[in-house]
Amino acid sequence: MAEVSASMVKELREKTGAGMMDCKKALAESDGDFTKAEEWLRKKGISRAGAKEGRVAAEGIIATYVHSGRIGVMVEVNCETDFVARNEDFQALAKDIAMHVAGASPLYVRREEIPADVLEKEKEIQRHQLKEQKKPEAMWDKILVGKLEKYYETVCLVDQFWVKDDKKRIHEMVTERAAKIGEKVSIRRFSRFVVGEGIEKKKDDLAAEVAKTLGTTQA
Repeated sequence: MAEVSASMVKELREKTGAGMMDCKKALAESDGDFTKAEEWLRKKGISRAGAKEGRVAAEGIIATYVHSGRIGVMVEVNCETDFVARNEDFQALAKDIAMHVAGASPLYVRREEIPADVLEKEKEIQRHQLKEQKKPEAMWDKILVGKLEKYYETVCLVDQFWVKDDKKRIHEMVTERAAKIGEKVSIRRFSRFVVGEGIEKKKDDLAAEVAKTLGTTQA
């Protein structure tokens, strides 16, 4: 497989309007062949969807999903027109995203939303682990790039693998569906609620919960 450089990704992105990660993947899948990479993007519908990035998506819906009465999610998914907001495919997409949030527990929509202090703290933790593992300090920055990508996959919605297809990330799923819908689609925000989350339970309540889990009864 040919090595994909940053300049190659930049060139393909400028030519197709697709996202950087999509361009990198297209080039990797096409062994660095630009013609095949463009064809790969078109087949995925990504090139057409990427060209819509400059448009404003201010319409849309707020989709909800409740799991077993204990986990609830609200997510705002935007599109360009009210007509598409009423489209069944668009509404199904928003519902799928809400369901994913319920199951995957992301903290942010995208990596740019992670507060600088939170990201720096994560880097400190990773550096400490590398030190404990006695990794050469000269290699830390390179290793850290990969570790941060794993971190983004854990906490950022668009970087997570879709719960219905663990080989496809949320941003890839949204891009493909947006191409079919024919408009720019954007996930704006979400809220996830868990019954009892953040409430400090009383000692007796905790004891009862433990007893229930162990299949015993309190004396």
